[in-house]
Amino acid sequence: MKASTEWTLITAFTMALAPMLHAQGSYPFQNPKSPLEDRVTNILSLMTLQEKEASFATSTAVPRLGIPDAGSSEGLHGLVQGGGFGGQSVTTTTFPEVIGLASSWDPELIRKVAAVQANEARYITQSPKYKHPALVVWGPNADLARDPRWGRNNESYGEDPFFAGTMSAAFVHGLQGDTPNQWAAASLLKHFLSNSNETTRGHSSSNYDNALFWDYYAAPFRMAIEEGGATSLMASYNAWNHVPMTVNPAIRNVAVKQWGADGIISSDATAVEQLVTGHKYVADQQTALAETIKAGISQILTFVPDLPGRVQKAIDAKLLTEADLDGALRGKFRTVIRLGLLDSPNTNPYAKIGTAGEPEPWTTPEHKALALDAARESIVLLKNAGNLLPLDRDHLKSVAVIGQRADDNLLDMYAGKYPYSVTPLEGIKSKVSPSTIVRYADGKDMEAAAKAAQESEIAVVVVGNHPVCGDNFSFQIFNTDTSTKPCADVTEGREGRDRESINLSQEGLIQKVYAANPRTVVVLVSSFPYAIEWTQSNVPAILHTAHASQEEGNAVADVLFGDYDPAGRLNQTWPKSLTQLPPMDDYDIRHGRTYMYFKGEPLYPFGYGLSYTTFRYSNIKVHASSISRTGETAVSVDIENTGRRTGDEVVQLYARRVPVEPGDPKEQLKGFKRVTLAPGEKRTAIIPIKASALASWNDTTQQLEVKSGGMELLIGSSSSDIRGRQDLQIKP
Repeated sequence: MKASTEWTLITAFTMALAPMLHAQGSYPFQNPKSPLEDRVTNILSLMTLQEKEASFATSTAVPRLGIPDAGSSEGLHGLVQGGGFGGQSVTTTTFPEVIGLASSWDPELIRKVAAVQANEARYITQSPKYKHPALVVWGPNADLARDPRWGRNNESYGEDPFFAGTMSAAFVHGLQGDTPNQWAAASLLKHFLSNSNETTRGHSSSNYDNALFWDYYAAPFRMAIEEGGATSLMASYNAWNHVPMTVNPAIRNVAVKQWGADGIISSDATAVEQLVTGHKYVADQQTALAETIKAGISQILTFVPDLPGRVQKAIDAKLLTEADLDGALRGKFRTVIRLGLLDSPNTNPYAKIGTAGEPEPWTTPEHKALALDAARESIVLLKNAGNLLPLDRDHLKSVAVIGQRADDNLLDMYAGKYPYSVTPLEGIKSKVSPSTIVRYADGKDMEAAAKAAQESEIAVVVVGNHPVCGDNFSFQIFNTDTSTKPCADVTEGREGRDRESINLSQEGLIQKVYAANPRTVVVLVSSFPYAIEWTQSNVPAILHTAHASQEEGNAVADVLFGDYDPAGRLNQTWPKSLTQLPPMDDYDIRHGRTYMYFKGEPLYPFGYGLSYTTFRYSNIKVHASSISRTGETAVSVDIENTGRRTGDEVVQLYARRVPVEPGDPKEQLKGFKRVTLAPGEKRTAIIPIKASALASWNDTTQQLEVKSGGMELLIGSSSSDIRGRQDLQIKP
């Protein structure tokens, strides 16, 4: 749930006081040469009990000791500084929703996007104009999108654990920077664990076995921590096997002790209260608060006043000790130190960001260019029969632009404030020749839409969901159980509300326009997969893109008119209907979820996406066909652009056990690479694969293990378009 740090007078006092205390160097914790744990121990030894109790709120400030507030900000696809809770509203570079960023299949792009967010967080924190701390960024969302009905589907990197883990790790790396002990910003992962239902999340339990915990649901979090370097996370509302995640031992025993997540461990908003009212796990709120802190939670998001007083009452009732507070709070001050906030600015490589006279970063050409790159890379070409696309702007006499999403550019619940935005209609108008007639119809009057299409050479229908179900974001849409009010259109969803249907309510408009003009292009702007079977069967060209990019319209126009060759790939399986899916609350993906276990033929498979050019695969090799259980190898393949346009191919490497054992996935992604090729160019793509990436849970030994035996490596352009196979033997 959205929650922002209030900018108060005490924080302003802290910011002013901190430099003086740094200069004095009066405390051991201010010595940057001291070991991290010694510095944290010193801080806790100097704090009063009341200061510790106050530290369970979002602020990290301890004014008496000159410790500043690191600040916090939502930041899944752009830093969110919307001005909530009395804060100052600041525009920031806004990238496509995460479902769109994921469609790029480009970890380097994700790293750059996160680095921009870190830069802007530093600027807002340190610039004389703003001085609003925002260095703990709540992202990425490492939850897996196991079902397209999930209301927060748009926030996820998709349904595959290796893919989501790779993208999450890239985001963390970009956000925190290249120096392990000096971060640009701090990543706080969301939401640990298996949080992919919304309507009942405040009391529901995600039930599944240990194998799915380790092999599927926990894998992206592990990769984000072990490979990306994240140390902080937020617990989810739901329970796992009937133990609420807010107090679930998996946080301490797995995420902290095994993976090393030793930073800020946060509850979600009102999750402590839900232990009593929703889950009915404990009898009263005092016990709920005590159990939460003893579970290791160091940041409690709550709307109940006087959190310090509540902590004190739990101590008075002997439900908590000061040692319990110290144990939970250590990670909070580790984070402050890693951000360099207790060191001299001269030793902090990020301290000069935001100095007087420096331009606001969201106004710079570099940040605008990256926003356009991200928007372009997020677009997926789903169909292009007869090569209707790209359109020829030099000879196009007229085009009808139709639909609810044609002249808007909508923000989701976790987007910042646009510095500017371009709608598809605006992008198309700026792209065509001055002599081209552009007719616009919003689609509310179908007859008017059909008339505009009939009178034009080409009809472009822009449809899709509203990312907040038609509402403006406000807390009025939330219910007390953490759900949100029902969406007027049951095919839409948002935080707190799952979709009831995956059909597209605007498909009737597409049918009407297509009947008037068979040269129809559909641009689906959506946060979710849609079951657009009629559109796929009839309309010649379809594009998918996500909401919330400031460059949405320019990117769509660039693809429509061929200034950019689309190369996005789907990060989820798109079913033809809900009849192909298990019930929403069934978390056992073996029952038919994801490309690994899907039953029947999907509308679009995982990894699917087309291009304006064509590619030939050849000379597929595995560098070492037999490796140890701790070894590694690589698969290489020659990719040749056999078309007439420069374009990107996304080479995908899957693996499966031979023979496939009961419960094993049909195949599972283990590597991918996005390759740019000019017409006629051939390059060798090399995808490394470690034996450790092939590990799976062993119930007997209770650990992840690499099993010896045969594996088949499959390489291709999607999970259902395999171009070659190679054998790999794992030695005992």
